[in-house]
Amino acid sequence: MNKTKRQQIFTLLQESNPQPTTELEYHSTFELLIAVMLSAQSTDAGVNKATRLLFPVANTPEAILALGLDKLKTHIKTIGLFNTKAQNILKTCEILIQEHNSEVPDQRELLEKLPGVGRKTANVILNTAFRQPTMAVDTHIFRVANRTKIASGKNVREVEDRLMRVVPKEFLLDAHHWLILHGRYTCVARKPKCGACIIEHLCEYNDKTE
Repeated sequence: MNKTKRQQIFTLLQESNPQPTTELEYHSTFELLIAVMLSAQSTDAGVNKATRLLFPVANTPEAILALGLDKLKTHIKTIGLFNTKAQNILKTCEILIQEHNSEVPDQRELLEKLPGVGRKTANVILNTAFRQPTMAVDTHIFRVANRTKIASGKNVREVEDRLMRVVPKEFLLDAHHWLILHGRYTCVARKPKCGACIIEHLCEYNDKTE
């Protein structure tokens, strides 16, 4: 795909959604961190159902630590891998209190040292909370980038690195959200909704649907 097409694609995505953001519900950077940690292999809707009950009870590192493992598990037991996630959240809360004055760090290296926080989670926090130009490539972005030919790659890191190179700079801060929402609702996995897609005429997918 050439530079002109990419420019046109992101212009259209911006026009259709000028201020895209995550569908996870949060009111602080710490809440966002916990929600993103919970979202691994889970849906945003499922995470939101759990955090609507959890955050009114405990939404700081100290409060979640005070809950303890068993009570934390009861709040997130509807979410996949909740046992491991609960343990990681408690360990993360301890580190935030002991090493970061209970604040979520704004540096990748420090974020990735937190239990349960990998590169993708760190990218989400850096982009959404701290407005740094990052690309958190999940299954939706991986699919859209490859299917449209915006940024082809054999694995998540290849796609991430290529997107960071080829997305026009003026769109880079919000590109992550546009691509994930496009993959979630339009360029869906089994049968993309090409007929309802605002970038269909620019997309280079070979098996478009009506």
